[in-house]
Amino acid sequence: MSNRTGDNSGVIIGLNAVVAAIMGDRPLVLSLRSEAARPLLALPYGAFSPELHRTFELGLREFVSQQTGMQLGYVEQLYTFGDKGREAPSAAFEGGRASDRIISVGYLALAPRAAPVEMANTAWTNWYDFFPWEDWRNGEPTILVQSILPGFSRWIAEADDKTGDKARQARRRARVRLAFGYEDAGWEEERVLDRYELMYEAGLVSEAWRDEGRDRPCETGTAMISDHRRILATAIGRLRGKLRYRPVIFEMMDDTFTLLDLQRGVESIIGFALHKQNFRRGVENARLVKKTGSTSAETGGRPAALYRVNRDPQTANHDRTIQGLTLPRLRQSPSFPL
Repeated sequence: MSNRTGDNSGVIIGLNAVVAAIMGDRPLVLSLRSEAARPLLALPYGAFSPELHRTFELGLREFVSQQTGMQLGYVEQLYTFGDKGREAPSAAFEGGRASDRIISVGYLALAPRAAPVEMANTAWTNWYDFFPWEDWRNGEPTILVQSILPGFSRWIAEADDKTGDKARQARRRARVRLAFGYEDAGWEEERVLDRYELMYEAGLVSEAWRDEGRDRPCETGTAMISDHRRILATAIGRLRGKLRYRPVIFEMMDDTFTLLDLQRGVESIIGFALHKQNFRRGVENARLVKKTGSTSAETGGRPAALYRVNRDPQTANHDRTIQGLTLPRLRQSPSFPL
């Protein structure tokens, strides 16, 4: 959709898809090798056409199918991204101009499995390749201690280099402490976008330097075209928060699964280890699942009971639109004070 003005600039509405799946204990996102900005990765995206697409979602489903060969299931709208300059390097669209303003509507799509992709330049990528500081399952991420927090320390110290503004320095320190969990509330897994945007502001991600036309790669996760990493951060934060009030995790599980499968899937998304007994007790007490009567021997030990989602209104004691998961996280706090 383009609305031209007298200076030949216009507005293009783009549609971006974060297609997420789980494989074992890895959270995956469908990514494309961008022809417009090699070697950067991109999310599936395309331009909305009011002539061809009756709705945004139908347009999204069509071009994701064309680009990846995949048919989407569960889809929800995320957010509208319209900041000026967000399309650098350009998320180019056929027929577009360099002066066009690109407004993107982001969507989150969940897949029950990472189906093999056969289209060229398409692959499933572990989303912690883009956000390595978000994965706490094996303890505090090394990159956080060795690279990111020292970078923030320099950014905080630079705040009053020229002005002597101690209050500005204190504000920066407070923002980092809150976003990265140094306050009493601790690390909040939903604040993925807050942490990424703060790193962008502090020049700790490659996109910050790229968008200023300077070349200074940062070894803090894989960069993406345009602001696709920001869109992905929004999707991860949405999905993490949503688990607490709606059991969307089952959109990403096979028809049958063990409780260990379910726990590992949830842990992969939130980036933290869970208390095994408390997690299982919460799932069973909420009657979110029911036993199939079969077992799985894939655990390597005693055969484990197989479960499926409880969709029987006679036995489920919850409203599926609001009932989520209890997430008894094994709490960890950052050890590097600022």
